[in-house]
Amino acid sequence: MSELARWNDRFSAPGYLFGTEPNAFLKSEAHRLKPGAKALSIADGEGRNGVFLASRGLDVLAVDFSPVALAKSRELARSRGVALRTEQVDLLGWTWPTAAFDVVAAIFIQFASETERPRMFAGIKQALRPGGLLLMQGYRPEQLAYATGGPKEIGNLYTRALLEASFADFTELDIREHDDVVQEGGGHSGMSALIDLVGTK
Repeated sequence: MSELARWNDRFSAPGYLFGTEPNAFLKSEAHRLKPGAKALSIADGEGRNGVFLASRGLDVLAVDFSPVALAKSRELARSRGVALRTEQVDLLGWTWPTAAFDVVAAIFIQFASETERPRMFAGIKQALRPGGLLLMQGYRPEQLAYATGGPKEIGNLYTRALLEASFADFTELDIREHDDVVQEGGGHSGMSALIDLVGTK
C-alpha cells in the first residue's frame, strides 16, 4: 500500500481520527494569535487545528497529503461557520512559499524521517515572514514506551537538542518537555511524552 493510500484509508473511517477539537498546546497559545494574520497549518489532517485558527479570525491555509482528510476538514469548517482554504500537498516535495505567513502551526508532523526532516524544517522557516511565529508540538523518544500515538521510528521523534539546533537562527525560542495525557480522538489517546516549541523567526 502506498503512503497516500495508507493515509486515505486511515481518514476514511467514520468520524474524526484525531477528534474535532484543537490540539491543547495550540489552544493554550491562542493569546499569541492576531485576527487577520495569515496562518499555515501543515499536515492539518481533518482540520481540527486549521478550523481553530480560522475561528480565532486568522486567514488560514491548511495543507495535507490526504484528499480524504481535506474533504473532512472543509466539512468541519462549514459546520463551524468559518472559512478555511485547503490544498493537497506532499510536504516533502512541496515548493514552500517564501515569507508568506505570520504563523505556522506544526502539530504532530513527525512523518518525516531523519533525512527528510531538515528539508521540511527549512521549508517552515522559508514560509514564515520575519517576526513570524512557529507553534510546534511533537513526541519525544520516550513516547515509544507509552505507545499512545505517533511514529514507531525513534528517528522521527524530537529532542530538545534537535529542535534547538534546527531553529538556532530564530530570534526567540522557547522549548518545553513534559509528559501529559493527550485525548485527541482514537489517534492520540493516553499518557504521552511531549515537546512544545514556541519560536519567533
